[in-house]
Amino acid sequence: MSMLKEFKEFAMRGNVLDMAVGVVIGAAFGKIVTSLVNDVIMPPLGWVTGGIDFSAMKVVIRPADNSNPAHKIPEIAIAYGSFINSILAFLIVAFAIFLLIKIVNKFYTKAAAATPPEVVLLTEIRDLLKNRQ
Repeated sequence: MSMLKEFKEFAMRGNVLDMAVGVVIGAAFGKIVTSLVNDVIMPPLGWVTGGIDFSAMKVVIRPADNSNPAHKIPEIAIAYGSFINSILAFLIVAFAIFLLIKIVNKFYTKAAAATPPEVVLLTEIRDLLKNRQ
């Protein structure tokens, strides 16, 4: 029973719950980025490159053989187009996270840089007292 209690304490820690939320949001964000790459970015990119569809690009090692219906042999291919799509999705996610972190850091820098009015007033009083002497 002690191990079950330990596990419950571990699982209910704030960091574990935060990580679980991050994983769920990350999975949803991954689906959004996949749709962005496949449905928004790749069609114009394919059009610019002359109608090339990256997702269909592959090197066929062994073609499919459907001549015998009882014993169909599937195609064996290296789908490097899917790999290109994955690289583009990664770059888009990395850039989006970079922009998000840059914005958050800018916000925190402004918040930290703002001097409280009490400190400004005390600084002015100090400066006035220095000038008086």
